[in-house]
Amino acid sequence: MASLTLSQAAKASGKSKSTLSRAIKMGRLSATRLDDGNFSIDPAELFRAYPATSSHPYDERPIEQGATPIPAELQSRISMLELLLEKEREAVVREREISAREREISADLKEDRDRWRQQAASLLADLRPQLTEPAPPARRRAWWPFNRQ
Repeated sequence: MASLTLSQAAKASGKSKSTLSRAIKMGRLSATRLDDGNFSIDPAELFRAYPATSSHPYDERPIEQGATPIPAELQSRISMLELLLEKEREAVVREREISAREREISADLKEDRDRWRQQAASLLADLRPQLTEPAPPARRRAWWPFNRQ
C-alpha cells in the first residue's frame, strides 16, 4: 500500500495534522521525511499508533429495538407539512424569478430614459445657437392706412 501524506493520515485517523506531527517528533509514530520536507507515513504504522475511526460516527450507533412507530395521524400531518414546505419553496423560487425580471425591466427603462435624456440634451444644444441669433428688425407699420403694401 502506498504511503500517506500528513494531511491524508490526519483524515484517515481522525486526528489533526498537528497531533500527528507532534507524535512523529516525540517518536510515537514513525515516518520518513521526503526531499520536499513533507512526511511519508506508512498506513500500518499510522493505524498501529491511532486505530482507524469511522468516517461517520452515526454508523456505529446501535439501532433502537423498542422504537415507537409514528401514528398514522402524525404521519399524515408530517406529509401534509412537507407538501406545504415544498409549495413555499416553489413560491420563493417564483418570487426570486419575478424580482429578477423586474430588475431587468427597471434597468432597461433606466437605460431608455438616459438615452432619451441624452438625445434631448443634444437637440437643445443644436437649437441654442439659433435662439441666440438676433431676430431681424420688424418692419414698422405706417400710421397712415393708404400706403400699405
